[in-house]
Amino acid sequence: MTAGPPPPLEPSPLPTFAEEGFGEKFLRKTRENPLVPLGCLCTVGVLTYGLISFKKGNTRRSQMMMRARVVAQGFTFAALLGGMVATAIKSRQ
Repeated sequence: MTAGPPPPLEPSPLPTFAEEGFGEKFLRKTRENPLVPLGCLCTVGVLTYGLISFKKGNTRRSQMMMRARVVAQGFTFAALLGGMVATAIKSRQ
């Protein structure tokens, strides 16, 4: 008895997903990792305050706010990485 070629494979249907708008996606992502939007808001707030201080001529406060902005950006980046790691660990389980 000789073995013939294997039967052709039928392609499996692709899963369908519901359309997700910008608002729904933003809320879902915010629920998954709430620290990232919080860090973004802090960064924008510190940047705005620093620019206002610079415009008023308060260079010392402006420099301090620019340094605080870098810290806030670092926090946001760390929160983003932490969320990615948590999502990767959750998807493996």
